[in-house]
Amino acid sequence: MKRIILALSIAVLLTTTGCGTKKKIAALEKQNKECQDLLNSTTVKLNLCLSEKETLATQMDFLKKNNSDLINNMGNMTTLTTQGAQNIEKALETIKEKDLKITRMQDALTKKDSVTLALVTSLKSAVGISDPDIEVNVEKGVVFISISDKLLFKSGSYVVSDRAKEILGKVAKVINSKPDFECMVEGHTDNVPFISNGVLLDNWDLSVKRATSIVRVLTKDLKVNPAQLIAAGRSEFIPLVDNNNADNRAINRRTRIVIMPKIDQFYDMIEKEMKKQK
Repeated sequence: MKRIILALSIAVLLTTTGCGTKKKIAALEKQNKECQDLLNSTTVKLNLCLSEKETLATQMDFLKKNNSDLINNMGNMTTLTTQGAQNIEKALETIKEKDLKITRMQDALTKKDSVTLALVTSLKSAVGISDPDIEVNVEKGVVFISISDKLLFKSGSYVVSDRAKEILGKVAKVINSKPDFECMVEGHTDNVPFISNGVLLDNWDLSVKRATSIVRVLTKDLKVNPAQLIAAGRSEFIPLVDNNNADNRAINRRTRIVIMPKIDQFYDMIEKEMKKQK
């Protein structure tokens, strides 16, 4: 009986002990799972933090570089601003200089125009413009006297008429009063072909010969300085009107005396005016 009781006691003890161990194991397994979950969660957070740290480090490098660039750019901007101000100042000075030169040249041109106007007035007064076949005018900044060929030559001839010498005498007085001016004598014809006479071949020859005839009268008879004169022939190619009738052809047959300041003297006039303004 004692043996039975002892066996039962041992069985009960073992049963009781086994149940306690299982509970502990279950509790430990639960704690282990909780720790594993916590570890996994912590690992994820750690990896996330490391990733964020790497991103922040990259951004920090970018910001540092950007800040350095901004500092450099600020220096450059300061330099550029200073240089820009200097450039603007130089540009304004250049504009002022150009404006002054333009003003001076305009003053010189105004004086030249005044000289031209005075010359026209003196020519009209000297020649006594009352004949429609004599014209004194200004063209492209020069003064010219246009004289119809019927006052100067007979048809097809280059011999200067006596009446023409009277007119040219008045012109010579004006030219002699302007020793610093040049005069170009231009011969113009109509478009009727000139019949060669062995001396003259065509209208070119006729226009030039008439110009040289006028020049000879001015220099030999009227004492104009030859250095002031230029003889030129324009033939039929600068007509005033169409050569479609006798009246128009008569208009186109003319001698033009162009009176103009020498170019170098004109520039001297401008230069002197500019020096006065300094």
